[in-house]
Formats: sequence, structure tokens, C-alpha cells
Amino acid sequence: QSLDRRTVVVLVTAAVLVILQMKFGSRRLYRVELAPILSLPSTELFAWAWWFIMQGTLGFILPVLILKFGFSQSVEEMGLGLGDWKLAGIIAALYVPIVIIGTWVLSDGLAFQENYPHLREATTSWRTFFIYQALFLFYWVGWEYLWRGFVLFGTKHTLGLYAIFVQALPFAVLHYAKPLPEALLSVVGGVLLGALVWRTGSFWIAVPIHWVQMFSLDLFSALRIRTGVSGSGIGAFVELIRSFF
Repeated sequence: QSLDRRTVVVLVTAAVLVILQMKFGSRRLYRVELAPILSLPSTELFAWAWWFIMQGTLGFILPVLILKFGFSQSVEEMGLGLGDWKLAGIIAALYVPIVIIGTWVLSDGLAFQENYPHLREATTSWRTFFIYQALFLFYWVGWEYLWRGFVLFGTKHTLGLYAIFVQALPFAVLHYAKPLPEALLSVVGGVLLGALVWRTGSFWIAVPIHWVQMFSLDLFSALRIRTGVSGSGIGAFVELIRSFF
């Protein structure tokens, strides 16, 4: 039987792009090889910036170019249009408060405080923290588009609704090293985000949802590390604010 060329190219390319990100987007590669050769700072912040920029490039820019010039896809067909922006806005407005409460509770766990923010310097310097978060936003554009854009919209014409589950599988597997609650939630989250993007017809809704989630987890973890406040109730939150100011 004949194979659909776009579906094959998208799925194979997605796998290759992940490998390229792991190999050439490596922070170690930046520190040990690129920084000395190009006379760039070898700090952890620059190493993370390299990782984020590579993900944005390999996950967003390159896939868009492939769909646009390789398959003549329109902005809407690639999932880059506004789609049902009203529904997306309503979902985001309902989701953000839940995420903030959830990440506040999760940040009380030692496993999360040991992992977030990934850049430990961001827990002691607010300037570093916000630079890191701004770069992280470009990372999320690349991360989300690779799965919820490139794979989902690039295969929906052949896989139909099954494309939602196909894009969720590698997304979940790539969370294997995360704390167990986060790793398990990535399975559910991958399917739900894929379904939301499918329904709205645009991948953009996935970016703020994921970025706000990580930003709030990083922020609460950093505040807890700085102040030493523990507990997940309202009293602990008030104590944290008082300790910080």
C-alpha cells in the first residue's frame, strides 16, 4: 500500500529533531565545546539559553519551514492561526487559577524544590530568574509546536483523532526523568492539550498554559527556597509573603 508522504515525513522528522535537540542542544556541549571555541560565557544561564534557543529553533522554526515550503501548508493548516480564540481564552482563564493553586501545593514537596527552577542561580537572583523565564518562553513555543503543531496538524489528515494520542506518547515519554507525579500527569496532560488544540484549531493556546504552569512552579519553589516556608495552606502562603517582604 502507498504511504502518505507528509505523514511519514512529519513523524520521522519529529523523531530526528528530538535526537538533534538532545545531542546538539546539550548544555554540556555548549559549556565544554561551543563556549571555548566561540569565546562565549560558559555560565549556567548561557548554557540554558542555548538549550532553550535550540528547542525553539528545532521545534518551531524548522517544522514551520518544512510544512510551509515542503507541503505548501497555510498558516491555519499548520495550526498557527488564531482558531477559536474565544474558547481558548475561556479555557485559559479557567485553567490558570487551578494551575496556580496546584503548583503552590506541589512546590511544598522536596522533590520539586530540588528540581525547580532548573537553573539554581534563579533562586538567588531575580534578574537571572526573569531572564531565564523569558528564554524559557521561546523554549515552550518550540516544545509545544513540535507535538501540538507539527505532529498533530501534520498527521491529522491521515490519523484523524488518533493524532491526539500519537502526539501525546513521545511527549509523555520525555517526562520520564521528572518527579513521579509530574511524569504521570504528563500522560493526561498530553492528551488533554492535544484535544484542546484540535478543538480550537490552533496550537497557541498550549504555550501560555504550559509556560504559566512552569513559571508559577519555579516562582513558588524559588520563594520557598529563599524563605524556608513550608506548608500548602493559606497560612503558609501569607507567611511566605511576609517573609519575602
